[in-house]
Amino acid sequence: MDLLGSLGSSSGPDTPECSRKGCRAAAQWQILWNNPKIHNPERRKVWLACQEHRAWLENFLAQRMFWRSTEPMPGTEDEETPR
Repeated sequence: MDLLGSLGSSSGPDTPECSRKGCRAAAQWQILWNNPKIHNPERRKVWLACQEHRAWLENFLAQRMFWRSTEPMPGTEDEETPR
């Protein structure tokens, strides 16, 4: 077993997955956010969301005043209409 070799080959999934804990569905949305107490106003962090968890993740961030915008994943049919 090559333990050290396996550490360098950790690649993510071929298809981006939803950021909701336990969800492995394909991501359809990028939820952009930042924490104004620790991030510059221009900085955006990204959570990915499937259609089912989009509202939950947006609400979680909005309650903390971290949510900034939601945009479709590049290459999806909803890409024409950012939120």
